[in-house]
Amino acid sequence: MVIAELRNATKRFGPVTALDGFNLKLERGRILALLGRNGAGKTTAVRCLLGLTAPETGEARVFGRDPREREARQRMGVMLQTGQVPETLRAREHIALFSSYYPKPMPMAAVVEAAGLAGIEDRLYRKLSGGQQQRVLFALAICGNPDLLVLDEPTAGLDVESRRALWEHVRAYAARGGSVLLTTHYLPEADALADHVVLINKGRTHAEGTPEEIKARTGQRTLRCVTKMPLAAVTALDEVDQVEPQGAGICIVTASPDRVLAQLFALDGTLHGIEVTAPGLEEAFLEMTA
Repeated sequence: MVIAELRNATKRFGPVTALDGFNLKLERGRILALLGRNGAGKTTAVRCLLGLTAPETGEARVFGRDPREREARQRMGVMLQTGQVPETLRAREHIALFSSYYPKPMPMAAVVEAAGLAGIEDRLYRKLSGGQQQRVLFALAICGNPDLLVLDEPTAGLDVESRRALWEHVRAYAARGGSVLLTTHYLPEADALADHVVLINKGRTHAEGTPEEIKARTGQRTLRCVTKMPLAAVTALDEVDQVEPQGAGICIVTASPDRVLAQLFALDGTLHGIEVTAPGLEEAFLEMTA
């Protein structure tokens, strides 16, 4: 079931075309990551789906409705990167206030548990750590019991532990049947969370698919090993695109790791510490948008 979509949406700001016949479709219970460089059109696409702006041609639909309609808005929860709340209220008070905006909000206890706020719900917002404040903002996004959750850079500035904790809460929300639209500049986050990835470039769909399908579009592999050969000699081998020192060994970027390894073994019988890895989503993103 399609929860939200943009159909052939076009939006211009003076001479700049932010969206150029852009299509996006999010299904129920899925996590979709919308990725792109700054200025690619991500923010405009999200604003169209939230009803904050309207496409000049094409259309935006959320639950089959215009996203500006009350019935659509009441089923959405939003966590924006620029979101700010008064620092003099307690976490519980913020949740109670935001819950009052919705016809059928989640019970307070359920929101506290889902956002990982147990034990800190009575603290003032200003006295919470950065990770705890992000969890409060996540709680405000889900307290209305929304069917669609829009997360804009939800873990920006968080440490590793706080980031992974928030990931678990997002996964749990999707497991309960919620749908998530995620924008992030932290590509490992999209790789870890998303079922589907849409790469937008100059207002158009540049690529889309599962994270695995996107990563498979780049032929580059990373070969790590320890060798006695000098860097210049390794760089001169066939099929080697890049070589860098890494600890006691070297890191080789190549589309043909088997051929490179055969050459290395022929020239260095002491070769060891061999590891070949496929590219991550970040590497695929950089190659596809270069």
